[in-house]
Amino acid sequence: MKLKWIGISLACCAALSAAETSLGTIEVEEKIDTQVVKNVSGEEIRSADLGEALAKESASVNIIRRSGISNDIVVRGQKKDNIVVTVDGAKVCGACPNRMDPPISHILTNNVDYVEINEGPFDVTEFGNLSAGIKVHTLKPTKETHGEVALNAGSFDYQKGSFLLSGGGDNLRFLLSGSAEKGGQYEDGDGDDFVGQIDRAINDGDAMFGNQYQDKYKELDAFTKKTLMGKVYWDITENQELRLGYTMNRSDDILYPNTPMDAIYDDSDIFTMGYTAKNLGDYSKKLELELYRSTVEHPMSTEFRNAGAASYMTSYLETEMEGAKLTNSFDVDNHAITVGVDASNRNWDGQYSKTVVATGVTTMMHKSIDDVDTKNRAVFIKDKVKVDDKLTIEAGLRYDDTSIDTAKATAKDRDFTDWGGYVLATYDSDNSLKYFGGVGRSVRVPDGKELYFTGSGSMPPPVIGTDTLDAVTNHEIDLGVEKKFENATLKAKVFYSDLSDYIAYNATNKNYENVDATLYGIDVSGSYFVTENFSIDGSMAFQIGEKDSPLTGQNDTDLPDVPPFKANIGATYSYDDSLKIEGDIIAAAPWSRYDFDNGEHRLDGYVVFNLKATKDLGSGLEFSFGVDNLFDNTYAVSNSYKDLTLLAGTDPDVMVLNEPGRYFYTQLKYKF
Repeated sequence: MKLKWIGISLACCAALSAAETSLGTIEVEEKIDTQVVKNVSGEEIRSADLGEALAKESASVNIIRRSGISNDIVVRGQKKDNIVVTVDGAKVCGACPNRMDPPISHILTNNVDYVEINEGPFDVTEFGNLSAGIKVHTLKPTKETHGEVALNAGSFDYQKGSFLLSGGGDNLRFLLSGSAEKGGQYEDGDGDDFVGQIDRAINDGDAMFGNQYQDKYKELDAFTKKTLMGKVYWDITENQELRLGYTMNRSDDILYPNTPMDAIYDDSDIFTMGYTAKNLGDYSKKLELELYRSTVEHPMSTEFRNAGAASYMTSYLETEMEGAKLTNSFDVDNHAITVGVDASNRNWDGQYSKTVVATGVTTMMHKSIDDVDTKNRAVFIKDKVKVDDKLTIEAGLRYDDTSIDTAKATAKDRDFTDWGGYVLATYDSDNSLKYFGGVGRSVRVPDGKELYFTGSGSMPPPVIGTDTLDAVTNHEIDLGVEKKFENATLKAKVFYSDLSDYIAYNATNKNYENVDATLYGIDVSGSYFVTENFSIDGSMAFQIGEKDSPLTGQNDTDLPDVPPFKANIGATYSYDDSLKIEGDIIAAAPWSRYDFDNGEHRLDGYVVFNLKATKDLGSGLEFSFGVDNLFDNTYAVSNSYKDLTLLAGTDPDVMVLNEPGRYFYTQLKYKF
């Protein structure tokens, strides 16, 4: 499974016969259980952080703030491997066990066309899709030659330059885009940059002197980042298309102030290849082959901190993910059927080293994650039946066979077999009212950190992974309604998730364990077109998570990382097709439910106002200006669950990182 896939797929292309139909343009079907965030590259110009952009667009999405870039996401109260992230069909995994480089961080907003947020276990095409699937679709090549160049600047010394060039013809199309950006240490509403926030944590007992940056590193930028994306689409015949893609991400010196370590660099490469053939026969309306390979290298170090002045520790990690998926779709009467096979391999490896500053001598220490291979093989089928003009039923079934092997001699290899599936019904009462309901089951296996991770520190080093963990099973029911008015839409959904063997971190015993839990909530979204030029849209979400019983040695039954009530409200005014003014309010309630035994504590609620204006200057020029957090509020969006290694001091609490204060930004774009 590597480069030999290319030869196999090209052979398939040559062997398949052509038909007399065009592939056409792929349309996005926004189902009632799916949210589509459109035109990400055009709308999100403040930052390249896709996780932050999604949190601004959807109340169901929250971020785990770690730095000025590369922040993780929470969807419906779940995060990490409970969410599947794919980029153009490629499953991407981060290398860092401390989630400094989550999957969502390996694609930047300027390369993204739209994002599908599929909530619930209603997708059997992906491995381990427990609570949500995030499908990132990047920009596609066009037949017409066009391009753009953009320059961005913002508060806290943010600077970015980007370009895009696309074109070709009827049969062959290409796209090339790239960007380079950097950002300084942002200041929170109190005027504290990263160094200032650590000082405050030290004074409060939430961090130690050794966690502070050395004097010579206190003025470091928060990050620098470069990216390059290239694509080639070839229409082999009228009904066959070959797609090749490559995305490069290079990040250097990313500061993570509420973590003991910073990333020296974070490099990722994503290769994708897709082949589609349509109308090959009665039982092959659409045949699709997808191949991908992604690699991530991530060394993190204490080099910049006081604790690393004489000698510093480096944790070097790398992960490789490769996969193949073959699907075939066809119609039988009123059934639209898709069958497929799915295979993926992930390798994850990590090791600690110690470097003496005076001599420059580096000594290898012990493994953190010892050469863990996760191999999955699966088959799936789904069927969409249009019963009549009002009722549509969709059902899917998936069977997985997964093996997890490690080179760690004292740990167990694991094997898992299980199935997932769903039934989802949609009823169109009339042209303006739609109901839906679904039940589903999905499973995700424990990852290499949860099973085998070994920490740093004392000898022998602490073993945090638990190699006897069971897989997590989600049984979920979703119900929803969508109403369309003359000038408005309204959608409401409720869900109830029964989680068997949920994998939770036990801060008392410093390991992972299984616990049964429930998670339930509601989200509402809608839009109102006040006039032809003025519209309002919004969403709100609320969920509650509870363990059926406390973890070993604990009393708290609240699930961690379940954000409180959150609402996003936005307004857009367009004037004469040349000026667009946007404003939004993001608000959240205080944290009243939190997992105190595992490091969480009460956080205050917040209300934030953002403004943005975009002006078409003519001759291909466009200028944008905006301000986020208009009133310079001090607030935090993510709590302090100790499954992440965060700064800790004499106080039981750990350090929470505040959000940026008032932030101005501009962009000048030239399109041709």
